[in-house]
Amino acid sequence: MAEALLRERLRSRGVDAHVSSAGLTFEGRAATDDAVRVARKRGLDISGHSSRMMNAEMVHRADLVIGMERLHAREAVVLGDSLMPRCFTLKELVRRGEAAGARRHDETIEAWLSRANAGRRPMELLGESPDDDVADPYLGSPKVYAGCLTELDDLTERLVNLMWPIAKEGVA
Repeated sequence: MAEALLRERLRSRGVDAHVSSAGLTFEGRAATDDAVRVARKRGLDISGHSSRMMNAEMVHRADLVIGMERLHAREAVVLGDSLMPRCFTLKELVRRGEAAGARRHDETIEAWLSRANAGRRPMELLGESPDDDVADPYLGSPKVYAGCLTELDDLTERLVNLMWPIAKEGVA
């Protein structure tokens, strides 16, 4: 659901980006019927989704790795020391991005991520935290999926607004 939301937000903002998802446990599994129905109500088609396992090649190739839980970010970071500055949980990146401020029109994404990463330590990815983790709705009720989608909708909107802010009228 996060992949579809982020892809749609970026598309509507005119950002040319490749968005894909991978996890830690399932390969080739379709989205659940409840996830498909809840997403469809929001205008998202995830019926063709097929899960895949995260691997070192895809993580190293990515400009930004966003996990739903600390566990996901931690598993990506252990694949290489250079990954920490561009690997976050979604909640963590939004929180740190809001604290750092939106990306400036003359600032690269890499530089903005560096600001968001300032003072961050690998040990912050240990354990679980409701401040950093989006609860996995897998096999939950339709209400649980809807709640997760609402949370992801808010987080992806905030992230896109931080990384690709709309220029204010009269400001170059």
